[in-house]
Amino acid sequence: MAGQTTATMHDILQRGAGDAPAIGAPGQTSLTFDGLRALAAQTLAELNAVGIGRGDRVAIVLPNGPAMASCFVAVAGAATAAPLNPGYRAEEFEFYLSDLQPKALIVQDGDETPARAVAEKLGVAVITLTPELGGPAGRYRLDASALAPAAPSAGGPAQADDIALVLHTSGTTARPKIVPLSNANLAASARHIATSLALKPDDLCLNIMPLFHIHGLIAAVLSSLGAGACVCCTPGFNALKVFGWLEEVKPTWYTAVPTMHQAILGRAAHNAERVRSAPLRFIRSSSASLPPQVMAELEAAFGCPVIEAYGMTEATHQMCANPLPPRARKPGSVGVAAGPEVAIMNDDGALLAQGETGEVVIRGPNVTPGYASNPDANLKAFAGGWFRTGDQGKLDEEGYLFLTGRLKEIINRGGEKVSPLEVDTVLMDHPAVAQVVTFAMPHPKLGEEVAAVVVLREGMSATEREIRDFAGARLADFKTPRRVLFVDEIPKGATGKLQRVGLAQKLGLGAEAAA
Repeated sequence: MAGQTTATMHDILQRGAGDAPAIGAPGQTSLTFDGLRALAAQTLAELNAVGIGRGDRVAIVLPNGPAMASCFVAVAGAATAAPLNPGYRAEEFEFYLSDLQPKALIVQDGDETPARAVAEKLGVAVITLTPELGGPAGRYRLDASALAPAAPSAGGPAQADDIALVLHTSGTTARPKIVPLSNANLAASARHIATSLALKPDDLCLNIMPLFHIHGLIAAVLSSLGAGACVCCTPGFNALKVFGWLEEVKPTWYTAVPTMHQAILGRAAHNAERVRSAPLRFIRSSSASLPPQVMAELEAAFGCPVIEAYGMTEATHQMCANPLPPRARKPGSVGVAAGPEVAIMNDDGALLAQGETGEVVIRGPNVTPGYASNPDANLKAFAGGWFRTGDQGKLDEEGYLFLTGRLKEIINRGGEKVSPLEVDTVLMDHPAVAQVVTFAMPHPKLGEEVAAVVVLREGMSATEREIRDFAGARLADFKTPRRVLFVDEIPKGATGKLQRVGLAQKLGLGAEAAA
């Protein structure tokens, strides 16, 4: 199988040996690749029988776990999967289901999600999924009796150009956009990640990421399956349970966002024996910038390399990654191009030289062809065949990318530009600081002022004046936070990412606070 082309979800599922484990879960036996292939074929037949086929959108609202993983893989190979956060409220489900216009919604039998009532209101048929308890992880039965039998317009396995997955952008500053990703996009990204991590069939990933998010779906699930390896799907992130899972599952790697890594580190000392015995080959971090201090602490605690990667939905997740040893891992960098081409562009659309700062742009087989039904957004996002990421950064002489922040998050303090990431990195050096997020707060004269919210390390203390003095000794005056707030927990998005945009409003910081 080594020489075959992988361009579809069907191809991805052919990579594993028949009796090799494909999808597992704590406390359950694993579903083999033969079992997963049979389940995918059965799902394809059942969807086709009720008129759902290639290009038809199927919304999925399922709890995190092995059935969500196997259902996603099966649906994406037959139609277009549209996973949604099961934690949404009715109003949010109404927006997303209205926007997606799916042919059906898959929910777990007995799950009282508000998505059911919203689907009924919108005339979307509901398919129920029942996990097969007592059998291998990820096996399920579908009940599509709510749909009348019909001949699908395009039956059979999905092809390379068929859309396999649609996800919405986060929409922190604008209406969320629909990102369509083809079978070929997914196959390319899974291949890129598996190559950058040197995944082999005997690797085992512990997935703690939500499976309605591109990070969990592609980096954990598809990269593993595409390498003929197994992914163990937990019910979701739980810092209290991670160490027990490490002991039971014995994974060779896990992938997470920085806030999860920090929560794990916060409990590592209380689980020293489990940490020492964990057979991790590496730890992966993505979806937000990993503070260099956290990278160093993770490597010291687990005794394995931490591989920081750079991803976003429009790139089917991965764009860059730090290499595995013996090549250099550069703290503070998101690594070298690991799939698509990566370049730096100025506002006029010209590519910049190495060392110059500008907008990160990408092009390659894993990049979406464009937002769905949104010509205005596509005009702004694509320039000369390149996709504009909205991130600012520069490439060093060895091709390592250093991000300075989201363009929309750069603080404009009366014309002086401040990178929140730079301030974060400085404040993380303070011995009492466990987590920090620097953000813009409104200012009546300057427009924006620098502020930071801090979580202190357990048992340690610091005052706002101490933190500001510490920063002021290491940063230019205009970069030093004028306000420092202390909280027990920094507000996060649904996927665990810290969101700078809108943080001042969430924390009640108006223009009068900075005056």
